[in-house]
Amino acid sequence: MDTAERTVYLDHAATTPMVPAAVEAMTAHLLEVGNPSSLHASGRHARRVVEESRETIAQAMGCRPGEVVFTSGGTESDNLAVKGIHWARLAEDPRRTRVLCTAIEHHAVLDAMEWLRGSEGVDVELLPVDDRGRLRLDALRESVERDPASVSLISVMWANNEVGTVQPVDEVVAIAAEHAIPVHTDAVQAVGTVHVDFAASGVDALTLTGHKLGGPYGVGALVVRREVGVTPLIHGGGQERDIRSGTIDTPAIAGFAAAVELAVKLRSERAERIGGLRDDLVRRVIEEVPDAHLHGGALDPLGVHRLPGNAHLGFPGCEGDSLLMLLDARGIECSTGSACSAGVPQPSHVLLAMGCDEVQARHSLRFSLGHTSTPADVDAVVEAIGPAVERARAVRAR
Repeated sequence: MDTAERTVYLDHAATTPMVPAAVEAMTAHLLEVGNPSSLHASGRHARRVVEESRETIAQAMGCRPGEVVFTSGGTESDNLAVKGIHWARLAEDPRRTRVLCTAIEHHAVLDAMEWLRGSEGVDVELLPVDDRGRLRLDALRESVERDPASVSLISVMWANNEVGTVQPVDEVVAIAAEHAIPVHTDAVQAVGTVHVDFAASGVDALTLTGHKLGGPYGVGALVVRREVGVTPLIHGGGQERDIRSGTIDTPAIAGFAAAVELAVKLRSERAERIGGLRDDLVRRVIEEVPDAHLHGGALDPLGVHRLPGNAHLGFPGCEGDSLLMLLDARGIECSTGSACSAGVPQPSHVLLAMGCDEVQARHSLRFSLGHTSTPADVDAVVEAIGPAVERARAVRAR
């Protein structure tokens, strides 16, 4: 089949196709009636589905079932952690007016913190990263030790969504533990791709979501230790430990649990296969476009410094958006990884934090591979990338 006649989907970091097990689990309950909060037989059946799903997720994540709080997805979970834990900690001690996070967090964390700054005068500190996108632990330690009693929360993502760099979560937890400061991690990109164990990690709250690992849209969870206070964002019926009120979406949760279980079970096998495809893509693209270069953590060892499916490549002389559209015309779907505001492309805040200038922060593409990726997808990119870069450079030179 010609490249132009099929879609080559390489944007799994944005969302990945649902796996059949999740579709089956979800559709099995779509026609069933019963609110999990109701006391009659239908309600009890729905509640049983929810609680069995909670146990499945807990086993896969290395946590207790009661620590899994269902939400509508990653953005809500991040907001609940950032705002909810800060508010609870501030209520306990009015000195706790600082929140810390890396400068490369997802906007669900960054914007939640900016809201706290703008609306409540919270002192938000964005911690620097090195040129590969890894948190500078010396900067974290300096910030904490400057006034540990004033820090309400530290939030550091498990792995970056743009450049794929895996963060030193263990070391962050160790620094925070010296001063009894809770740590939240956005693990949306990490669950099912690298080893994630909630209890072993020592973090206090962890975000995951369904559609990044083969589950449905609109459902996720905040895994949060019972000992950690969380002030709710939503008030109502008191569901989910009174942390997240609202009628529970039983079919979506069933699909979510099936996807989490499968992604964790197949993680090592998938990582090896996807990592091999990713390495082949990077090597061949750089051969095809000699001045192309990789952003982010090292490729080896697999999954240690970088997510196995992430290939974030810079193409000097190009506008990433132009290159994206040229590839899209060939049926190849990827991402610039940059934020857009009101339809106006902006330089990637991640690349800027890594030391790139504005021009460099605009010339990159993120190819993110996943469970449906094939060698033919890599072949299609390699075939198309040279002519696309040439055209993108010609357009920019006008």
